[in-house]
Amino acid sequence: MASSPSATDSPSSNGREVSVSPPPLAPVARVVVPSDEPVPNPNYELPPHDAFPINPPPRNRPIRIYCDGIYDLFHFGHAKALEQAKKAFPNVHLIVGVCNDTETHRRKGKTVLKDVERYEAIRHCRWVDEVIENAPWMVTQEFLDEHRIDYVAHDDIPYQSADCDDVYAFVKAQGRFLPTQRTEGISTSDLITRIVRDYDAYLRRNLERGVSHKDLNISFFKAQELQVKKRARDIHNSIKQNWSGTREELLVELDDLKYELNRTLSFWQERRQDFIRGFIGLFGTDSVVKKFFNNNKSLGGLMSRSTSATSLHDQPEKLSHHEATNGVTSE
Repeated sequence: MASSPSATDSPSSNGREVSVSPPPLAPVARVVVPSDEPVPNPNYELPPHDAFPINPPPRNRPIRIYCDGIYDLFHFGHAKALEQAKKAFPNVHLIVGVCNDTETHRRKGKTVLKDVERYEAIRHCRWVDEVIENAPWMVTQEFLDEHRIDYVAHDDIPYQSADCDDVYAFVKAQGRFLPTQRTEGISTSDLITRIVRDYDAYLRRNLERGVSHKDLNISFFKAQELQVKKRARDIHNSIKQNWSGTREELLVELDDLKYELNRTLSFWQERRQDFIRGFIGLFGTDSVVKKFFNNNKSLGGLMSRSTSATSLHDQPEKLSHHEATNGVTSE
C-alpha cells in the first residue's frame, strides 16, 4: 500500500507538481515578568511655575487629576480648563467634582441650572473620565486620600472662602497643585450679565416663541408693553427700509399701532374694575373704608384741620351778611 504524501512530498496531479504548505504554528504565549523599575509616562513636562513647587508625577500608572467647581451654564471656558488638566500629562484620569445646590446656594448664591443638570453637563464633556456628585466645597486631605488624587488642577488665583484665604493652600504646600489658565471674556457671571442687560429683548424672544407671561414671571401688562414696543420698533424699521412706500401704507401701519394701544388700554380698564370688585367682595365695603381711614390717620387729621380752617374763613362773610341785613354797624 502506498503511503500518504508528507508535507515535503510533491504529488502530481495530471502530471503537475503541487506544493503543500505546512500548517501554521500556534502562537506562543509571552509571559511578562514584573520588574521593579516603573514604566515611564513618556514625553511629559511639568507646567512651569515659580510660586509653589510641583511634584513629579507617578510613572507606573495613570495620573489622577481632580478639578472641582460649580460649572453653572457650562461653557467653553469651563471646557478649556478641563482640557488643560486632561492634557497636562499623556496618561491622565480626570476626575471632576461638582458641588450640589444646597452648598452652592448657601455659599455663593442661586444657580441657573439645578445640580443634576450640572452633573450631566460635566458628564458629557469629552475630557472628563469620572464625575463626583455632591463634591465638598473645600478639598481635604481625607478626600484626596480617599480618591487617590495626585494633583488638584485649578487656576492659581487664591480662592477665598469664609474659612480661609485660599482653599487650595495646603494642596500647593504639598506640591500637588497644577495651575490652569482662565479663558478671558467668558464666565457664568458674564453670561448672566448679558441676559440681564438685554432683559426685555429676551422676554420678547420667549413671548414670540409662545412662552406665557406667567411662565416668564411677568404681568400681563408687561407682556403687552413689550408687544407694543416691538410693534413700534417694527414700524420704525419698516419706514427706514421702505421710505419710498406710499402715504397710505404708512397710515395703515400707524392705525395698527393705535389699535394695539387701544386694545391694551381697554383690557386694563376692564380688568381694573374686576380687581376692585374682587377686592371689595373679599373684604367688604365697610371693612375696606375703615381700614383705609385707620391706616391714614394723618390724612384724616389733615382733612379735619382743613375743614376747621374753611369754617373760620367762611364765618366773617356770614356775619357781614347778617349785619348788612339788619342794618347793624360793627364797632
